[in-house]
Amino acid sequence: MQVVSVKSLGYPQGEAYRIGLSDGSLFSIKSVYVPPEYCPKALCVVDKVLSSQEEGALRFASACVRAERQALDLVARAEQSSRGLSRKLRQRGHAGPCVWRVLARLIEQAIVSDYRYAHLWLRSRLGRRIESPRYLLSGLHKRGIDRDIAQEALAEVLDLDTELAVLKGYLEKKYPALHGPLTSIRPKLKYEGFSSPVIELLEELDTAAQ
Repeated sequence: MQVVSVKSLGYPQGEAYRIGLSDGSLFSIKSVYVPPEYCPKALCVVDKVLSSQEEGALRFASACVRAERQALDLVARAEQSSRGLSRKLRQRGHAGPCVWRVLARLIEQAIVSDYRYAHLWLRSRLGRRIESPRYLLSGLHKRGIDRDIAQEALAEVLDLDTELAVLKGYLEKKYPALHGPLTSIRPKLKYEGFSSPVIELLEELDTAAQ
C-alpha cells in the first residue's frame, strides 16, 4: 500500500492529516491516536510505501477519529459517564480498542468526567423523587460509577440541609404513621445511609416543636 496524498488539517490540539492511499481509501487521522511505536510524520508522506503494520496503525487512528466524533456528539447532547459512553459507542459499531483509546483521551481532557456525571445525576434525581443515600449510591454503581467517586459526589450534594430535607421526605413516604422519637427505626435509617448527625438533628427539631 502506498500513500498518494497528504493534507495537514488545522485542528487546535495536536497534528491531524487527511490521507489518501493507493487503493482509493481517503480518511482522517490524529497523531495522538497513532500507536506509539509509529511516528505519524514518518508515515504521512506522499509516495511512502506502507507495510501492513503501518497501514494498520493509520487505519486504527482513523477509526479512533470516527469514534471520537461520535463520542463528542453524544457528550454535546448530555453529560456522559465513561461506562455509558463506552456502551453507546460499542452499540454504534466501534471496536473496543478504539473506544478505550478515545475514552482515555476524553477523560484526560476532562470532556468526560464520572464525578461530574455523578454530581449532575444526583441533583437531577433528588429534584424528582425522594430516595435514601443508599439507594442513590446504588443507582450510581449501576451506572458504572466507581464507589469512591459516588460517595464523594454524594457527600457534596447531601449537605446538612439537603440531607435533612431528604430524611423528612423519606419518613413521610416510608413511615407516614410514625410519631415520636426515631429510636425504633434508627437502625433502618442508618442502613439506608442517613448520617447520625442528621438523624439526631431531626429528633432535636421534633422535640423542640412539641
